[in-house]
Parts: sequence; C-alpha cells; structure tokens
Amino acid sequence: MHDSEYNPRQVVEILSEALPYIQRFSGKTVVIKYGGNAMTEDNLIHSFARDVVLLKEVGLNPIVVHGGGPQIGQLLERLNIESRFVDGMRVTDAETMDVVEMVLGGLVNKSIVNLINGAGGKAIGLTGKDNAQIRARKLSVQRQSADMTASEIIDIGHVGEVEHISTDLIEMLSEADYIPVIAPIGVDAQGHSYNINADLVAGRVAEALGAEKLMLLTNVAGLMNQQGEVMTGLTTEQVDQLIEDGVIYGGMLPKIRCALEAVKNGVTSSVIVDGRVEHAILLEIFTRSGVGTLITDQGNTPSQ
Repeated sequence: MHDSEYNPRQVVEILSEALPYIQRFSGKTVVIKYGGNAMTEDNLIHSFARDVVLLKEVGLNPIVVHGGGPQIGQLLERLNIESRFVDGMRVTDAETMDVVEMVLGGLVNKSIVNLINGAGGKAIGLTGKDNAQIRARKLSVQRQSADMTASEIIDIGHVGEVEHISTDLIEMLSEADYIPVIAPIGVDAQGHSYNINADLVAGRVAEALGAEKLMLLTNVAGLMNQQGEVMTGLTTEQVDQLIEDGVIYGGMLPKIRCALEAVKNGVTSSVIVDGRVEHAILLEIFTRSGVGTLITDQGNTPSQ
C-alpha cells in the first residue's frame, strides 16, 4: 500500500471515534439478519464475516440469522421442482420443504459458519429444530379478491410463523464465546418442519434475547423520503404514521413492520442496513452516521 493511501493519523482518529461505541455496546447482544447482496457478492461476503468476528472480539454478542431464497430457487430449478409464491411467500409442500431444509440448514448455514471461522471466529450453525428453539405453527394466507364474497384461506404447506423462541442454547453458545448462526427453520409440537421468513425469525430472536440492536441487511439504502434521502432516527410513533400515510409500502413494508415490532417488544433499536456497502455492520455500529434507517422507541436518539 502506498503512503498516499495510508494515513496513520486517520486510522487513529477512526479508532478513537469507535471507542465510545465499543464501550457502549460491550456485553450487548446484536442480532443480524444476513441475506441479499451481502450473501452473494464476494467482497461483501468476506467483509460481513470479518465484521461479525470483530464484533465478538471487542465484547459484543453477535447472533446471525440468515436467509437463502435464491439458493433454494436454484436447487429447486436443478431438481425440476416448480417454485410457486403466494403474497411473496414460497409455497412449500413436503418435497419442497426437504430442499429448503437441505439448502438452509446445510449448504447455506455451513458456508456462513465456514466463512466466520475462516475470519478467525468460532461459529456454530443451528436450525430452529436444534433443541426445538424455534417453535412454529403453520401459516395460512388470507386473501380477498374483488369477486369473492368471503376471504379465501390459502394453505401454503410447510410455511410457518414463529410461535415461541427458546433462547437457552443460543445464550449458552454466546457465553462460551461462540457465534450462533441460525437457519430460519421451525418445528411444531408434532415435529413437522416449517420454512419461516428470516426477517421475522431475526426479529423474534432479538425480542426473546432482549437484544440491544436488530440489524436487517437489505439491498436498498434504507427507508427513503420523497426527496430520495434516507430517513433515520425514527421513533415507533413516526413509523406508525408513515405506514398509515402510505409513505412505507410494497416490499419495504414487511421489513419495516418487523423492525418496528421488535422495538415495541423490547429491543433497544432496529436498523434497516444497506448490505451493499462493504463493512456496513461496523459502519452502522461504530460510527456517528451509520448506513441505514434506525428505529427506536424514543426521540432524540443518537444515530446508533
């Protein structure tokens, strides 16, 4: 690296700026939903792994919950199994669920574990079936069309919602200096497996752990206003109003609702993070500006 590219004074200033945030978050739990571009682009994949290891090394307790929709779709295509969606959720019959479990609980989960271990961390992969830590129930979608006199209840198979999160195993691993990496597969009382939206699992895990922060990595800069600027430092009341006014809509709505519910249920703050930015996790936690839309339960909160 040339001298012109390396300024020791800048490095010292950056470390100094990070110190109060390191002190503030030491011993605190941060739940990170990992997916999107951050999971598919090489430079982002490796920066994610290093970020998570650094969080652990400076005293935070990172918990990773991951998705894997594109990887599931690719394997289903190779196996000539049709992918169908209802309201953005994959219709998951028994055959599809086998593939989901193979991809999420196997290929994707273990690749993330391997990446974090390769960056110097100690990661352990789990699904919600381990110790039945994600208790699920079947999710039905209710839909009303213009020519229907009653709502149609659509059975989308092995797609579930979270009924309960058991934190014993997660907490035991964190206290032993491991980084839990959780695939969003739940299990019901009868032992049936369910595919659950990873954002929802991350939110419920954060709530159950009383996390300091929920971070949802996404493929956009954050919640934008009409001028195209990222909105941040929002209170739960402001977010409720933005939803009611129709400012938050479409694909961003479920993610914002997830972040909002987590804060209303005890998580100190939630943030929609631009996962297309290298080292987005460190930028969000250890700098004044952050790289996303922050939601808290109180006004006048600093960017972190």
